Amino acid sequence: MATEKLFSVGDHLLLAVSGGLDSVVLTDVVHKLGYTYSIAHCNFSLRGDESNRDEAFVKQLASHYQVPFFVKTFDTAGYAATNKCSIQEAARQLRYNWFETIIKEQGLLNRSRKFRLLTAHHLDDNIETLLMNFFKGTGIAGLRGMLPLTEKVVRPLLFARRADLENYATATGLSWVEDSSNLEDKYSRNYFRHQVIPLVEKVYPQAIHNLADNLERFRDIEKLYQLSIDRVTKSLIFIKDNEIHIPVEKLRLSPAVKTIIFEIIRPFDFSAPQADEVLKLLDSQTGKYVLSGTHRILKNRNWLIISPITEAEKSLYLVEDIPSEIFFPAGRLSIRESAPGEKDIQQAGNLVAYLDASELTFPLIVRKWRTGDYFYPLGMRKKKKIARFLIDLKKSKGEKEKTWVVESGKRIIWIVGLRLDDRFKILPSSSGICRLELFPQKYI
Repeated sequence: MATEKLFSVGDHLLLAVSGGLDSVVLTDVVHKLGYTYSIAHCNFSLRGDESNRDEAFVKQLASHYQVPFFVKTFDTAGYAATNKCSIQEAARQLRYNWFETIIKEQGLLNRSRKFRLLTAHHLDDNIETLLMNFFKGTGIAGLRGMLPLTEKVVRPLLFARRADLENYATATGLSWVEDSSNLEDKYSRNYFRHQVIPLVEKVYPQAIHNLADNLERFRDIEKLYQLSIDRVTKSLIFIKDNEIHIPVEKLRLSPAVKTIIFEIIRPFDFSAPQADEVLKLLDSQTGKYVLSGTHRILKNRNWLIISPITEAEKSLYLVEDIPSEIFFPAGRLSIRESAPGEKDIQQAGNLVAYLDASELTFPLIVRKWRTGDYFYPLGMRKKKKIARFLIDLKKSKGEKEKTWVVESGKRIIWIVGLRLDDRFKILPSSSGICRLELFPQKYI
C-alpha cells in the first residue's frame, strides 16, 4: 500500500465488502493498520437466501469492527433486461454508481477528509483480467490489467495471490462466506479460472508467475505507447465546436494507421472491430459513416468528422450482416437469407418483408421514423413522406410514435410491420433474397 502511495492516513476508506475471503482479508488488514474506514455491501438479489446470508454476515462484520455500514439491495436481473446488458455488467454498473453516490454524500458531510473506494481484487483476478482482455481484443490498455489506482478506486491487494490471502485468513482465524456462483463456469471469469488457466499451467507450470511479470511490463509499455499515440494524434485532431475533424490523407500516411484509428475512436464508444470499418471510410465516398452508441464518424470529402449523435439518433440499432437478430423496443427482428422458392414469399404478412439482397448496403440501421423521412411504398413509383403515409393509415399519435423503419445506405427499405419500399422488392432477376421478420414485443 505504501509503495504505490494509494491513499494517506487522513483519508476515509470505503471498503467494498462481499463477505468473501478477499474482502474479509482486506477489511482486517485495513483495520489493523489503523485507517479510518466504512464498509459497503451490495445485495444483488441473484442467489436468493444466499444473498441475504451474505448481507447479514457483512453487517455482523461491520459490527465486530465497530465501523459504519452501508447496504443496498438491487434488482440486478431487471436492470440487465432494461439496459440490455449482461448480469455481470449490470452488477458492475449498479455497484460503482452506488459507491460513487456514497462517496459524494459522505464527502459533503465531512469535507476535511478525502474518500477513497477500496476493492479486494488480487493478483489472480488481475491475471484473469489480462487473459480475458487479450481474447476480447482490448489493446495494450487491456493487457496491463487493473491498476492499483484508477481515479477514486483503489486496489491495494493486487500484489497478492489468492493463496496468500487464504494463508493470512487461516493464520489469523478469520471466517468468510463462499459464493456458490463462483463454482459455476457460466461466467467468463470463472471459466478462465477453472478451465483455461489450469490447462495452460499443465504446459507452462510457471505461467502465473510469467503473467504476473507481464502485467508489470505492460504497465510500463502502455505508458510509452500512450506517449507515442499522443504525439501522433495531436497532429491529426482538429476540434471544431463539439466535433473532431481528421484529415483523411494525413491519417492515411500515419504509421500503424489502424492502431491510430482505434486509439482515436475508442473514447467515443467505438469497438476494436469498428477500426476496420473506419479504415474503409478513408476510401469511401462522401456521406458514408460508422456509428457507435454515442457518436458518428462521417466521411465528408477529405475529412473524417466525429460528432455526437442526438438523443433521437441514440435509438439506433445496427445490423452488421446476415444472419442477425436484434432486440429493440418494438420486439425482436430476425434477418436471414431466404431461398428463392420459399413458399410464403407471396403470402407474407405485414410482419415479414422479403427484399432483394443485392440492393442492400450494410450495416442496416433500425430506428424510429423522423419528420422528413420518405420512401417509395410498394407498388408505387412516386416517393411519399412517412408522415403522410401514417396519416393515410389513420394511425393515432401513440401508434406514430412507436413506428420504426429499417434503413440501408440512407434509404428506407421497410416501415416495420407496415410497408416495404418498392425499390427493394424482389424481381425475377434478384440473385439473393433477404427475409426480415418482426416478432412483436408481446410475443417475445
